[in-house]
Amino acid sequence: MRAFFVILICKLLKFIGGVIGRGSSLPGQIALKLYPGILGKIKLPSYIIAVTGSNGKTSTVEMIAHILQNNGKTVAWNREGSNQIEGVTTLILSSCTLGGRMKSDILLIESDERYARYTFSYFHPTHYVMTNLYRDQLTRNGHPQWVYEALSHSIHNDTQLILNADDPLISKFGQGREDTLYFGLDKLKTSINYNDGVYDDGIYCPLCFGKMEYDYYHYNHIGSYHCTACGFHRHDTSFTVTDADMEKKIIQIDGKYTIPLAFTGMYNIYNILAAYSACRVAGISGDKIADSIGNYMLKNGRIVGFNLGDHEGVMLTSKHENSVSYDQSLKYIRSTKDRCSVIVIVDAVSRKYFTGETSWLWDINFDHLDCPHVENIYLSGTYVNDLALRFSFTDIPSEKIKPIADIQQCVDYIKSSGNEKLYCVTCFSDKDKLLSRVETL
Repeated sequence: MRAFFVILICKLLKFIGGVIGRGSSLPGQIALKLYPGILGKIKLPSYIIAVTGSNGKTSTVEMIAHILQNNGKTVAWNREGSNQIEGVTTLILSSCTLGGRMKSDILLIESDERYARYTFSYFHPTHYVMTNLYRDQLTRNGHPQWVYEALSHSIHNDTQLILNADDPLISKFGQGREDTLYFGLDKLKTSINYNDGVYDDGIYCPLCFGKMEYDYYHYNHIGSYHCTACGFHRHDTSFTVTDADMEKKIIQIDGKYTIPLAFTGMYNIYNILAAYSACRVAGISGDKIADSIGNYMLKNGRIVGFNLGDHEGVMLTSKHENSVSYDQSLKYIRSTKDRCSVIVIVDAVSRKYFTGETSWLWDINFDHLDCPHVENIYLSGTYVNDLALRFSFTDIPSEKIKPIADIQQCVDYIKSSGNEKLYCVTCFSDKDKLLSRVETL
């Protein structure tokens, strides 16, 4: 009876929260206070797929849900992105009967990498997709090695891991585990023979800390590697992007499934491959996955089209305090060859911790924007001076860089001049500060 009443209370709070536009984690928080062991009392589906990592969790989960639902599966998933134990509890209790049985074929969970160990102490995923580990929100997460340690406590023997083979630290989770699957990219036309980031987190082996060598890089420390000391190396992959043509906007998976891309960013390709891998394991054929995900445009607001005067715009939402996320957005802009201008907005930092620490700006390779087709770079927001100082240390011609602190003034200035394409690079917490001032598509 205790479980019945806690589930009922959670459902009611979730309904009220939906009406007022709030409450993705509060119902679960209250449920856990009333009955700390409630998650252990729920009858869960036979497939429990969890997704974690520094980048790509939300997008990968959305694509997995889309593919599964498009192929007749019922899926319970935390579409709100509330990915700590309180949000997961809200998801599970609001998706089950009052008797404690989940009604969906598959439970799909986006899980915060730091707090996954608490969520999965009550139940274990059957399949666990791990995307990557980067320097991310240093005020919260410290170094990726620290996050690795926290994440390791969420892995259990009855869970099958689905790992990004191209990330050395993620790949390390598979050491000593036989039932592990890997996904990754073959060497592509876009692969390079050097690390194009400001720092190199792949220089030392995560196993023995010996010197690592790379056969090629896809970006930053992601690529094909081997340790010169202990022999640790990139694993062979079960699910593989075997070819990619960025100009034609297509990729090929496993040598036979062609998928058209709505967005050609490298991180989008990895998210698609991670989603493909999880869905193959869940029993969906490769051709059906390709049909479901071809030209799929994310609904989570990571990429948003807009118009500003005569400018056609695209917002690329990156994570503040995550330089790799920014690098990927900047590299995408560089690859387009479109005559364009770029606006970089940093108006809020560490939304949970309210710190003005901006050293992470120096880890971003803003020199990706040093290319002829980028005509203007507008800097805006509270931290415009920090941005301007950072840009002064790039090779970008100073006449291209235009600091305008006030976001409204910046928008008005851009609206009144030119018709080139416009890209906005900013954070989740800042994106509406532009989108509220433009016409979204």
